[in-house]
Amino acid sequence: MAWGGLARAMNKSQFRITKTEITAKGWSSLSKLTVDAIMSDGRKVELKREVADHGHGASILAVDPKRGTCLLVRQWRAGAAFNGDDGFLIEACAGLLDADHPEDCVRREALEELGTQLKDIRHVCDCYSSPGAVSEKLSLFVGSYSLADRINAGGGLLEEGEDIEVLEMPIDVAYDMIASGGIIDAKTIILLQHVKLQNLQN
Repeated sequence: MAWGGLARAMNKSQFRITKTEITAKGWSSLSKLTVDAIMSDGRKVELKREVADHGHGASILAVDPKRGTCLLVRQWRAGAAFNGDDGFLIEACAGLLDADHPEDCVRREALEELGTQLKDIRHVCDCYSSPGAVSEKLSLFVGSYSLADRINAGGGLLEEGEDIEVLEMPIDVAYDMIASGGIIDAKTIILLQHVKLQNLQN
């Protein structure tokens, strides 16, 4: 089916959330949704879905364009460990917004996690990482740094249970780790792809 035909077919679908019930609440909340749906073929159905919500976030890839390096973090992630993978993932710096503007959030997180003041911060895109079951929307950025901008060791906030290792590596090395499986975090893959496509590392 041509794209135009597919779009016309899907425009006939209608989905409406009619009931939201919080079934668990902790660091994040889990809600059960009841959805009245009219499918593209005209059928009326009631759907049940579950959505995890812990707020929105932002992430930034710190790049030193003169040296061709980037700053990443390694930290333990419960979701990856629960899934049976190595829980220690290599990622771009990130955090929850906590009512801040996304750019303010990444500046804050860069100081806390990377120990670095970033310059030339540029918005890349907003995206959902897993919209079928998670409500979080991520705002993605790139920013530049130099050796002089690294003002402390970083590592995150102990009172928030963070124990973060800061990694500096050539962007080309980080990019190759996508194919080798060394980097499997979606936001980090998107940001590294953006830097390579825009040739921002030099």
